[in-house]
Formats: sequence, C-alpha cells, structure tokens
Amino acid sequence: MFRVTIRGKFDGLSEAGRAAVLAATDTAFTETGTFTHDGTVSAFTFRCQVPAERDDDGEREATQRALAALDAHGHPYQVLRTAVTDMRQIKIRRKGRKP
Repeated sequence: MFRVTIRGKFDGLSEAGRAAVLAATDTAFTETGTFTHDGTVSAFTFRCQVPAERDDDGEREATQRALAALDAHGHPYQVLRTAVTDMRQIKIRRKGRKP
C-alpha cells in the first residue's frame, strides 16, 4: 500500500469544479483521493491511497496511479510536488516491548 500526496494548483477551475472541491470535507487517504485546498481554492493537496498491485511496485507506479485518480476528478491542474510513502516499509514500535 502506498500513500501519495500531490501538491498542485488548479488551472482554470470551473464554478462546478470549485463547488465540488469546496463540498468535499474528507481529508483521509482514500483510493479515489481527497482534496484539501487554500482559502482561494487555487492551490491544493490531493491525498490518495494506492494498493501495491505487485510485490515490486514502487514509487513510480504509485505516482502514476495517483495521477490517474486525480485525473478522474476532471479538474484542470498543474503538479508542483509529489511525495510517496510505501506503507510496507513502515515499522511499528509497540510500547513496552524490548527491541
């Protein structure tokens, strides 16, 4: 599982698109992706959770699938920065356990 964060700016967002982004209140990582935005709804952060389809999937594949999820929303945009976290690599430390 990957968590992909895409920071960008909207490029000519329509009134309907603006209303859709403003109506979205979820900020969790989901497979369809969620938006947070600045006050003017010009800059955004898109959070998307992407399942690893194969064991050797990496950041490139996760980014491509996250961009496809962003495209599915239909809003014109420009990507400023992306960040990918491979959740398979996250180690959880349990309280009270010795290493």
